[in-house]
Amino acid sequence: MKILVLNSGSSSLKFKLYHMPQKELLAEGAAERIGEENSLLWIRYKGKEHREEGRLADHAVALRTLEALLPRLGILGSYRELSAAGHRVVHGGEEFSQPVRIDGKVLDTIRKLIPLAPLHNPANLLGIEAMMEAAPKLPQVAVFDTAFHQSMGPEAYRYALPREWYETYGVRRYGFHGTSHEYVSRRTAQLMGRSIGELQMITLHLGNGASACAISQGRSIETSMGLTPLEGLVMGTRSGDIDPAIIFYMNRHVELDLSDIDTKLNKASGLKGLGGSNDMRRIEEGMNEGEEDAKLAFDVFIHRLVKYVGAYATLLGRLDALVFTGGIGEHSQMVRQRVCEQLGILGIEIDENLNSAVGPSERAIHASSSRSEIWIVPTDEERVIAEASYRILFEG
Repeated sequence: MKILVLNSGSSSLKFKLYHMPQKELLAEGAAERIGEENSLLWIRYKGKEHREEGRLADHAVALRTLEALLPRLGILGSYRELSAAGHRVVHGGEEFSQPVRIDGKVLDTIRKLIPLAPLHNPANLLGIEAMMEAAPKLPQVAVFDTAFHQSMGPEAYRYALPREWYETYGVRRYGFHGTSHEYVSRRTAQLMGRSIGELQMITLHLGNGASACAISQGRSIETSMGLTPLEGLVMGTRSGDIDPAIIFYMNRHVELDLSDIDTKLNKASGLKGLGGSNDMRRIEEGMNEGEEDAKLAFDVFIHRLVKYVGAYATLLGRLDALVFTGGIGEHSQMVRQRVCEQLGILGIEIDENLNSAVGPSERAIHASSSRSEIWIVPTDEERVIAEASYRILFEG
């Protein structure tokens, strides 16, 4: 059976098509710049790539265009051949701790959670509703970024704020990137040849968005993102942790309004705010060229990361594995090197040759004397969504 996985943004629609339960990837691609005159639809399949440009007015048009294209490329006859569609949904609040089959009640709840994820849940809904229009009888499943972190205890997810803020308005720490953290932790356990139920590990999802997760016996017990994805690590354009009084200071004394501050914290801070670019590759190039701002951006990024790993190792009691994933985690040997060098107090030792070698995308990079294993494991959130959709709908 075939399952289509969709990850919908406000102006994009990423997709992967799987043959299940074999977990075989048949095709992947995206509709980009939806709503613009020069929209792009691209598909990779069977070692080939097809690209075409032309206005895609909205997500529904993008999905109809994709359905017309798939048979021309010999990938799929039509959406009638699909067994299910699985969707990434960013925020599931406290309502969803597991993937769910989508019905009217689920849609209403995702809409109700929009205030907690105003940039993400509306876009996710666009993809769901467009797929419902394109294939009304097709079973659909929602997989939530926040669900994996619902195992955190109240000592981890509650803020030290008035109780009614939590009880009435849902103000608490939810965490994100849960699908990624779940996948790489389970995959790392497989690569180590050990049961996930016996391991204590820290997973680092490092990309333009970045988060850390402490995982005890397969369960998230702490993560760096909070009510929104703004809390925690330094990211591409997001500030991560700051003193909340900075907001009041900038509002009262600099006379920035709250919407401007929100924009600055989410889109003009992080690596971009410090070093002028949200791309770690450019930051590293700038360091090599002697740019002080680039060096500062890199140093702040590493400092925050090391601080979180050290704290999480203490919470876990021991550290069996440290796992790097995401664009930076997978590709920046400099980030991995610097992080591990500063964690020597934990007995972590990286093998410089393994770290810098061009090798398998999944590989261990720890020295033989390291107390903890160190792994690079590329994430595959779409595969997790396909597996979850298959499990929910066809395995009961």
